[in-house]
Amino acid sequence: MRSQAHHSRVVRSAVTLVAFFTFWQVADAQQSSTGPARVVGTIQVISGKSLTVISDTGVSSDVRIEDATKFLQIEPGRTDLKEATPLSFSELQSGDRVLVRGILAEDGKTIRAASVIAVKKVAIAEKQAKERAEWQRGIGGLVKSVDPSASTILLTTNSLNANKEVLVHFTKDTILRRYAADSTRFDSARLAPLSELQPGDQLRARGGRSESGSEFNAVEIISGTFRSIAGTILSVDAATNAFVVQDLASKTAVTLRISSESQMRKLPAQFAEGLAARLHGQASGTGQSQNPAAQDVAPQAASNAQRGSTPGASQGGRGAGGDFQQMIARMPAATIADLQKGDAVMVVTTQGNGKDPLTVVTLLGGVEPILRASPKGSQDMILAPWSLGGGEPSGN
Repeated sequence: MRSQAHHSRVVRSAVTLVAFFTFWQVADAQQSSTGPARVVGTIQVISGKSLTVISDTGVSSDVRIEDATKFLQIEPGRTDLKEATPLSFSELQSGDRVLVRGILAEDGKTIRAASVIAVKKVAIAEKQAKERAEWQRGIGGLVKSVDPSASTILLTTNSLNANKEVLVHFTKDTILRRYAADSTRFDSARLAPLSELQPGDQLRARGGRSESGSEFNAVEIISGTFRSIAGTILSVDAATNAFVVQDLASKTAVTLRISSESQMRKLPAQFAEGLAARLHGQASGTGQSQNPAAQDVAPQAASNAQRGSTPGASQGGRGAGGDFQQMIARMPAATIADLQKGDAVMVVTTQGNGKDPLTVVTLLGGVEPILRASPKGSQDMILAPWSLGGGEPSGN
């Protein structure tokens, strides 16, 4: 998975559905074989005066346009039809989201449309692009504490120089989402109450930073409980996209599965050595490496790695300034073919369901120097923000 796409996938088409449409989805399942009918979905085909609309559950509906059919356009996220604007049939396109209301024709299948309310696919794409940018400018880290009375979350983040704390503010309008136990897909996340957010959870938010960077006003928050594993690879089965790791903490063998959503990177040796030197300096209480020459190794190695990374990725700004989750996210992706028996890896996985292998959320290879420098599990802070995208959630 690449964060450029929170976070490629996006990627997140279900997230852009208009709330107005969602309101009617229950009614869709209850409509009878005659009388009033409604369908919510995406236009697949436009032929003459007919539409083929595919619902979110994959059901196809034929819609017949009448001379009296009314057309309206509404922007993504809007729910009040007073904000809708007139639209003509000729402006509809395949890929547009629509709510069709009308009556069933004599065949009991075709809907004779009385009204069509559309969200243009271009508007959806623009909204997705805007949200991707907001996630990439967002913040990620480990939850240190939650204060419901003050509507704040204390988040521990880190940079190349030192860990730092950021106070995240939320309001009654802030969207709170929770990842599923066995997935990091954004569109599989559910709305969740604040009470489910616990210290130690990984969190990512989009919104706005204060000038000092010590506070963040969240518009949307997504969080989850994940497991961190550091160890050496015992075996690799490329045919099943699985491998076994000897967990250094529990001293047990753990089977892990790589999915299409897994983010995998292999650190350049120079980058890993420089990062290890910094972590060693933090562990000794200096906040810096004991070797001044090592201070610029990680940024320089990351810059070198970025030159071969995804076109369009930022080559400066935050990357050079010390957000190494962004650096990691911009490095070329690794595959299971890059994993070898005896390699040291740091992995964030799903909590799992207790039966199947844990699914890899993020994996870093080439981390032998880091584990030597901080064997107690610095992977929590190295991987935490990146594992929720280093940008948008569930990006590839």
